[in-house]
Amino acid sequence: MKAESGRALLHVAVASGLCVATVRSGVFEGVSVQVGYEHYAEAPLASLPAFLAMPFNSLINLAYVLLGMYWLQSEACAPGGPAELQRARYLKDVFAGMALVYGPVQWLRIGTQTRPAAVLDQWLTLPIFAWPVAWCLCLDWGWKPGLLLAVEGLSLCSYGLALLHPCGFELALGVHIAAVVGQALCTQGCRGGTSSAKYLALGVLSCLGFVVLKLCDHQLAQWRLFQRLTGHFWSKVCDVLQFHFAFLFLTNLNTCQRRRPNGKMY
Repeated sequence: MKAESGRALLHVAVASGLCVATVRSGVFEGVSVQVGYEHYAEAPLASLPAFLAMPFNSLINLAYVLLGMYWLQSEACAPGGPAELQRARYLKDVFAGMALVYGPVQWLRIGTQTRPAAVLDQWLTLPIFAWPVAWCLCLDWGWKPGLLLAVEGLSLCSYGLALLHPCGFELALGVHIAAVVGQALCTQGCRGGTSSAKYLALGVLSCLGFVVLKLCDHQLAQWRLFQRLTGHFWSKVCDVLQFHFAFLFLTNLNTCQRRRPNGKMY
């Protein structure tokens, strides 16, 4: 494993460990979270162990791990020299590490149906959405480690809204989604091409599917198509796809040349 990959995974592991310790400390005891199988349209099977009680909603979390492994071993590309290549690899591998962590955390929530697991699942969602914003800013403004730390720190702190209002997490997530789309559009306009535009459009459509299918889980269950493979399951499929298209979009931008104000490339 290359040094940059090891450093990226170490940073993800340390940050995740701090989040776990914070949740276990009871800081977020007042956060409103949904716990219990009744919140899912997929009926649990008593004959299966808890970690597979809802088999489809459980097994889909393997897709995050496979996605993370795929992008972790993929080669990074950058138009500059070795330093730019190392930075591109670090940005990619942090995002891949987040996918590797997020799958098991979601599976833990599905399997245990406990408050700490639900809180951790919610909280870790926010810095994952914030990373593409930080990545785009690095592409636009140059390599600024302090900026990466500030964006991720602000994202983690924004979960405090969940302590202030029952819908605080949804508000924070909505702001994150808007920030990702807005920053991606800005970066696309400055340095993107046809391929990156396609990946951005597919990513936004996948994000829309992720949100709508999850919110409509029970309503969709009246349709035969969504009775076994439920809306929640398909929302996770869309979530994995938006993760993948975000990778494709951002790594494609890494290889694009900057565009001068007059429209010429350099």
